[in-house]
Amino acid sequence: MPQSEPADARMRACGVADVSGQVQSLRLPRPQPPGPGEILLDVLAAGVGAWDQLLPSGEWDVGLRPPAALGVEGAGRVVAVGPDVTAPAVGDLVLAHSAPLPGHSGMWAEQVLLRAADAAPLPEGLDPARAAALPINGLTACQALDWLGLSSGMRLLVTNGAGVTGALALQLAVAAGVDVTATASPRSFDRLRRLGATDVIDYRRPDWPREVGRVFDAALAAAPGTAATAGELVRPGGRLCSITSDAPATTAELTSTDLYVRPDAETLAVLAGRLRDGVLDLPTEVLPLDEGPGAFDRSSRGLTGGTKLVLRVTGPASSDTMPV
Repeated sequence: MPQSEPADARMRACGVADVSGQVQSLRLPRPQPPGPGEILLDVLAAGVGAWDQLLPSGEWDVGLRPPAALGVEGAGRVVAVGPDVTAPAVGDLVLAHSAPLPGHSGMWAEQVLLRAADAAPLPEGLDPARAAALPINGLTACQALDWLGLSSGMRLLVTNGAGVTGALALQLAVAAGVDVTATASPRSFDRLRRLGATDVIDYRRPDWPREVGRVFDAALAAAPGTAATAGELVRPGGRLCSITSDAPATTAELTSTDLYVRPDAETLAVLAGRLRDGVLDLPTEVLPLDEGPGAFDRSSRGLTGGTKLVLRVTGPASSDTMPV
């Protein structure tokens, strides 16, 4: 008779059974021991984003091989390291955005294999669930602003300033002395002004681009379908960065690009420290892992209201909303 599988050979996860399947709770084999340059993480919490809908089909190829967990950002504790890894060490708490995924399965699971170089130390005093909300949105905001090359006193337009990435970019730009105008719905006006926006515009007003005029040094398009309009409001010689893959072609008057986030542990460590210190405002809703399918649906449909959804893989099973 075949031997039965050990009780701990499989782990709780949330993901897809095949490339066309729906997101569901799964029981998956635990990852293999880490190889060179890899670490094995006990996942404490993992972020949920609209990008997760791109993973099963390979539209964003992170090396996923279903059946697999989704999730390419999160926080956890290192439980094993590859033979050549000196940092992080076993027992360390880390946060990371890692892609490609060396274990071909993601962070919506009890364990995951990651590249050691992608892991940043979790600052003491920062809740892992709060940290798990940060990596992709924070790195995207930083990398977009770096590409735009803004300096103090310059003017930036951010579309969807109330979204998670837009609001983080707004805060980081304001901290650098940049004058920021954001588009949002009226319910977000007060919050964005508190975050430092000089002006907030109701994106639903059809004439707002004409009323604003071509006055910006740069634009960050964080709402789908807004890059072309935003580009028309940038002065000649300015720059536009789209994080929604709709940047217009570069012209003699406008340099533009579509940005796709890259892992960067060094930058992530700095951002995590600012989040821990209360310098960054990041509203976060934490849900248990078995509510992953619903969280995926809400995020994919844009029904989060500017709040980042996080799955708590271990710890309290109840939902909670973390203060900003």
